[in-house]
Amino acid sequence: MFNSKSHFFKEFEMKSRPASKTNARQSGRKFAVFVINASLIVAAALPYSHAGGISDKPWSEKAITDHVQQSRLTGILTTQELNLLAAKGKKLFDAKFTVLDGAGRPLATHAIIPTKRKRPIQKAFNRISGPDANSCASCHNQPVTGGAGDFNLNVFSSEGFTGQGSDSTDPQFSNERNTNHIFGAGLIELLAREMTAELQELRRKVLIDTRNSGQSQTVRLITKGVDFGNLTASADGLVDLSEIQGIDTDLVIRPFSQKGVITSLRQFTINALNQHHGMQAMERFGQRWTAEADFDGDGLPNEVTAGDISALVAWQATLAPPVVFKPEKQNWQQASAKGMKLFGKLECTNCHLPSLPLDSLKFADPGPLDAAGTLRQSDSSTQAIYDLAKTEWAASLPRNADGQVVVPLFGDLKRHVMSDGEVNKLGNELLSQRFVARNEFITAELWGIASTMPYGHRGDMTTLDEVITAHGGEARLSRDRYVTLSEQDRLDIIAYLKTMVIKQ
Repeated sequence: MFNSKSHFFKEFEMKSRPASKTNARQSGRKFAVFVINASLIVAAALPYSHAGGISDKPWSEKAITDHVQQSRLTGILTTQELNLLAAKGKKLFDAKFTVLDGAGRPLATHAIIPTKRKRPIQKAFNRISGPDANSCASCHNQPVTGGAGDFNLNVFSSEGFTGQGSDSTDPQFSNERNTNHIFGAGLIELLAREMTAELQELRRKVLIDTRNSGQSQTVRLITKGVDFGNLTASADGLVDLSEIQGIDTDLVIRPFSQKGVITSLRQFTINALNQHHGMQAMERFGQRWTAEADFDGDGLPNEVTAGDISALVAWQATLAPPVVFKPEKQNWQQASAKGMKLFGKLECTNCHLPSLPLDSLKFADPGPLDAAGTLRQSDSSTQAIYDLAKTEWAASLPRNADGQVVVPLFGDLKRHVMSDGEVNKLGNELLSQRFVARNEFITAELWGIASTMPYGHRGDMTTLDEVITAHGGEARLSRDRYVTLSEQDRLDIIAYLKTMVIKQ
């Protein structure tokens, strides 16, 4: 078992939600036949009586029939290779894992750092600390696979480093979270990578300027129009981080989870497989970090390969982004047009930025920013590039005058204080997560919001009007302006938000 003083602990990041999936039609991809390229997979070394292979045994109760070979994933994948890999990821996302696959973790906790239990757990499932689901799709399914989830599918997120888990839903023990959709997630991660690179370059330059001039220098941390505050470097070598806003002091944007604490789809997937299914990725729970092949003690070693994780990442990264549709009814068109103007007038767009520019659609996996326990570029001799420009939906994305892709996310990838002493319904958590204050949350991207009711971090609000009026803290002024509007003006804003859908 690892402790909080270990180097391993320092490099790890916080846990998250399950991954997601969509069928080929829903995600905008078309596969004539679902065939896995033999060059991408290798037959599993099965630790039970079906060791001869189960692809010819359709009655098998094992969900994973073969594993993706990570060493074969290198360079820019062709369209066919990317489609096949994503199809494999979709199959894994749909899979209902069984004990024959390694589902369950009798000797391991849900913690993101591999942590042994004090004694084996007797229950196969635990609704609070997991395992709590059979498949990724069982939570991410509204309005289609890869989407959000109803209130009854909420997950419980404790601090997640070394905890043993709890049977209590009391908020002093865990934070209850509603399921997010992950459509357009590849674009979100690419934006976060580019913004991180620009912020860290600003830091590098101010340090050089300070050293060369011998005088203190301050830099404004602005990237893609989003302001993350100031960083000041002193001539004595000290760096003042106190004015950084909405981001960790390492200047890494972590765009996933409601708190904005998950760096990548890869980390998100590894965390979720262990917590929600008891399926452990070799790259975190295998020999390298734990010196064991069967860390959770269920009798099945090497449950999920690095290649399997890559397939799941490829499927999620290539999911089509949500869209803004044009209503057929004339009165809806008129109301939506008015609502869009009001939305800007209330300054809701200060945080829910209608779009952010993206330089490149090339998604590298493994990525550049992950910490220990998630496969990194420095850990692998090969790196695959998923060129999202090869997806069918990419052609529909607009470009600006500089040739950048315009990503219509309606967000800013920044954390904000969302409650205050008077308006505090969104301040509904008692536990800090990864040193982020309890009342701080990353701006929720609004694309797809009309398709993903209920609302709020806990999913305890059933209408858009409810969640808008629940905004406090940094959003308080916009919220107060909203509640003073006429009923018709408020309905016009709802009409506008109702055009932001997940395309089915």
